[in-house]
Amino acid sequence: MSANRLFLGVENSATGRAWRDRLDERGAAQALAIAQRHDLPELLARILAGRNVELDAVETFLDPTIKRTMPDPHVLAGMKEAAERIADAVRRGERTAIFGDYDVDGATSAALLARFLRQCGLDPLIYIPDRLFEGYGPNTEAVRSLAERGSTLIVTVDCGTTSVEPLAEAQKCGVDVVVIDHHLADEQLPPAAAIVNPNRRDDLSGLGHLAAVGLVFMTVVAVNRTLREKHGFWSAARPEPDLLALLDDVALGTVADVVPLVGLNRAFVAKGLIALRRRERAGHVSLMDVARLNGPPEAWHLGFLLGPRINAGGRIGRADLGVRLLIEDDPTEAAKIAAELDRLNRERQTIEIETVAQAEAEAMAALGLEERGAVVVTAAEGWHPGIVGLVAARLKEKFGRPAFAIALEPGGIATGSGRSIVGVDIGRAVRRAVTDGLLIKGGGHAMAAGVTLRKDTLAPLRAYLESTLAADVETARRASGLLIDGAVSAAAANAELVALIGRAGPFGSGNPEPLIALPAHTIAFAEEVGQTHIRVRLRSGDGSAVNAIAFRAASQKLGTALLQNRGRQVHAAGTFALDRWNGEERVQFKLADIAPAEPFGRS
Repeated sequence: MSANRLFLGVENSATGRAWRDRLDERGAAQALAIAQRHDLPELLARILAGRNVELDAVETFLDPTIKRTMPDPHVLAGMKEAAERIADAVRRGERTAIFGDYDVDGATSAALLARFLRQCGLDPLIYIPDRLFEGYGPNTEAVRSLAERGSTLIVTVDCGTTSVEPLAEAQKCGVDVVVIDHHLADEQLPPAAAIVNPNRRDDLSGLGHLAAVGLVFMTVVAVNRTLREKHGFWSAARPEPDLLALLDDVALGTVADVVPLVGLNRAFVAKGLIALRRRERAGHVSLMDVARLNGPPEAWHLGFLLGPRINAGGRIGRADLGVRLLIEDDPTEAAKIAAELDRLNRERQTIEIETVAQAEAEAMAALGLEERGAVVVTAAEGWHPGIVGLVAARLKEKFGRPAFAIALEPGGIATGSGRSIVGVDIGRAVRRAVTDGLLIKGGGHAMAAGVTLRKDTLAPLRAYLESTLAADVETARRASGLLIDGAVSAAAANAELVALIGRAGPFGSGNPEPLIALPAHTIAFAEEVGQTHIRVRLRSGDGSAVNAIAFRAASQKLGTALLQNRGRQVHAAGTFALDRWNGEERVQFKLADIAPAEPFGRS
């Protein structure tokens, strides 16, 4: 929906953005109709209308179920062949290997498939490549190794679509390969028994927004059905597995891979959160406990608390630690692995802080005071290749444009990652750069990509990205005003309000957490905490107050504005959450921006 109207008249906020009503006139009329027909509060109706929910789809949106949203898995090209080949391996008791990626989507995909195959009576090998020494996706040495260990079937998850040579090697070794992946496909597909990828050019399923783990779940559903209907595999002595119990992994991988939380993805996450809240599996319980997750997990916990710990093994430790934790049934062993991942995550955070500071300084020097340029490309020697994706994400947040962080390694080779903004597809640009010879290899999707290049092609790559993406970036940034869903006062900031907003969740990419404005509230208190955050207390005209926090805002424009305007009235924009601490539950307002309700002064 077009959102042109200024919200609270804010044209230039502390972060330099205009605030706009998410709803135009048509959207406001839609919100009124939703509220009246479905007897919903105005704020919730506005949130639904702002997400283009039609009148007849409100009930389904508020209660997303797998049954209503998941199509027959066979709508995916290659699914029939994949399901039959894996089912044959189950029936014949073949030695099966799972080759996964080292990120959360890859780990959860591998864990989910391994759990299902174990329930079918197989004991699959799991191979996760080392990020630094092997890089992304299958390689010929790993394929030979799995063949030598007796594997007759390799299932690649979250990788494999562009691995022509390694899969040709598997064919030479007499090993079948089934690919389950969601990354952009080249015109030439590798030789395989089956390739399930909604982003291959001949796939008409419309499921390109799914994470790999969601595709693995659909594959498992198809395999299970093939075993039941074609082979009569299940019986009283060998009952069918509860496939819905696998959704905890689907939720974790889907949120962590930042795919759009729309349609089937929302259902996956909503039902997966229910599975996680049951705390039935040792690996997940240990992960939640070591992350000090108080109370039932929410979608943002998966992205900010659990996902980074799973990722830490692949970034700076052993690549298979994450998947080992997710399939571990022994609570004691699970606790040990979770503790090691937590330690690695703290180490990763230290490295990240230092690298981000260097990268930001380089970016600011390149962009200049007026921040000119469509794309941020930073590179340096000594950066840990395992954390460049995180650095790129921080640069994207700070500068509001696509960003790449590249580690220059000995020997003249460089590896890096990119993160994009909504409306700018860097995955396609990276694949084109490979074709044009600017990159040794690269791939990804619209919002994230990985690159490998020679150091001497860094400058041409910068120029190529700048020219290729400039128009899309300009369009995206022009439309990047802060979209506000509604307004309340501090007096309304209670658990009931949080629960009401939460009915439109789970929130994430594609279904953004509603931004709510607090009009004309006084900054009663503001101080820096934890080195990078600003803790705030906002008070309304009737004396009601709400605690707020601005994460990673210290030394940023928002943090500076908060500290300089203590005691003044501002309009505040942010999201509501429940903060649980020492057994107590309090409403917290997570600040995204402020704007003057009266002219900003200076201290």
